Amino acid sequence: MKTKVMDAMQSFSKALMGPVLFLPLAGMIQALSSVMSNTSLVTEGGVLWTVGQFINGGVGAVIGNLGILFCVGIAMNLAKKRKADAAFVALVSYLIWLAANAKWLSVAGLVIEGNDASSLYGTGQTICLGYHVTDMGVFLGMILGVIVAVVHNRFIDTEFDGAFALYGNSKFVFLVLLPVVLALALVAAYVWPVAAAAINALTGIMSTAGAFGVFLYGFLNRVLIPTGLHHLVWSPFLYSAIGDSMIINGEQIVGAKPVFLALLNDPTVTTMPDSTRFLTYGLMKTFGVIGVSLAFITTAKKNKKAATKAQILPAMLTACLVGVTEPLEFSFLFAAPLLWGVYSIMDGLFQMVVYLLDVHVCATNGIIDFLVLNLPAGIGRTHWPMYVVVGLVEIVVMYFLFVFLIKRLNLKTPGREEDDEVLDLAANAAAVKQQISATGKAELKKQEDARNAQTVIEGLGGADNIVNVGNCMTRLRVEVKDPALVKEKDWFKPTGSAGLVTKGSNIQIIYGPKVGRIRAAVDAALGREE
Repeated sequence: MKTKVMDAMQSFSKALMGPVLFLPLAGMIQALSSVMSNTSLVTEGGVLWTVGQFINGGVGAVIGNLGILFCVGIAMNLAKKRKADAAFVALVSYLIWLAANAKWLSVAGLVIEGNDASSLYGTGQTICLGYHVTDMGVFLGMILGVIVAVVHNRFIDTEFDGAFALYGNSKFVFLVLLPVVLALALVAAYVWPVAAAAINALTGIMSTAGAFGVFLYGFLNRVLIPTGLHHLVWSPFLYSAIGDSMIINGEQIVGAKPVFLALLNDPTVTTMPDSTRFLTYGLMKTFGVIGVSLAFITTAKKNKKAATKAQILPAMLTACLVGVTEPLEFSFLFAAPLLWGVYSIMDGLFQMVVYLLDVHVCATNGIIDFLVLNLPAGIGRTHWPMYVVVGLVEIVVMYFLFVFLIKRLNLKTPGREEDDEVLDLAANAAAVKQQISATGKAELKKQEDARNAQTVIEGLGGADNIVNVGNCMTRLRVEVKDPALVKEKDWFKPTGSAGLVTKGSNIQIIYGPKVGRIRAAVDAALGREE
């Protein structure tokens, strides 16, 4: 039972990352457009203000319609085949739910007075895509997305003969889903207000937990990375009412990050809201990893320092600039699990310090994200210089703490492995350069991708053992039939893998930013490019 629950959570976490991957980019564009239309910086009605308003209004649709994006994205990612059909049925199901719920509220006399989200705020109802409905926020999309995927995977292969042949496959999936969606639309009108009250209670608990709540949030968000379940820690706070909910410019904005973005172009706001305590988990990504990386280089064996630098520095830069930390973290996570525990605790502690110093920044990723979001917000509203000061202190603390623990406990961190194999970087670089000039860079990359894909497929037990392939920002996430057929983590290292996590039938191979390229190559090799 425990394995099934973990598998289900793994699958949901993987599916959730599909739509979430687009949100940081949309958020940065929205932040820049907010600056362009901030009347404290530009003249209202001017060209820059007009362009900023135009872009902000367009991109704002991404953050403002997360429910439908989650519904389609989750259904598509959880579907084991014919993903496009699953996505389309999910979209149709979402629209049917809205229309049915709105109609039931009307005929049952449950409609609360109000014509927009602002006037309905706090009533348990809202306006969504023009429909007056029960306010379920992003949870509607998540719940419907999962239901659509389950029904799709169960009935997508259903075929009929004769005159009924037209009603097979995805059409039959839709027919099965229709009464389910209608029933959900009716039940939600009565049940969801109770669930919403529980969600509000959870928000209250987090608010009253204060500094300890921030520590726990930061610690769990880091320590769960090996399981891939850390997405389930931060995503509800960033994109649902658990994190924050406000009426801004007449619109209801939910989620700590959307609220921060919406307040950027409001000059009347003197301090960003307290919900920013859920937005500082980029602290270790941006600063702490520098101290950790320098500690690995310092403690590496003399004959391995050059190779260690070549391995660690690119991973450190990737973490600092864009917040992708797995390539660095998986270089020591399994080799020195004690360090991982210390690393996670320190992440929570430093986020707690930021909270206690009354810092109100949005820092969920790396330096680029931090600068784009917080410089426009200003020092007065965010106190961002203090965040940087804490980050610089974190670099020093992490460096000396890791150096002490590595030497004292003789931990086998990068560059301290027992084998004496040393990579000849100069010879390797010369060989690669010669190969590129002879073959052509594009063709070489194509050949490399094809080889890597075949290696990955073989390592996963062959094509017949692979049920589903997906990815998040840094990991290739695969569901297999028989986990016993999956090879050890060393098998995948030649493909650029930084680590392997096995949780039942769910396999995660850590690649970092190149994971999209690996996923595309594997899909192509499997013939599953739909």
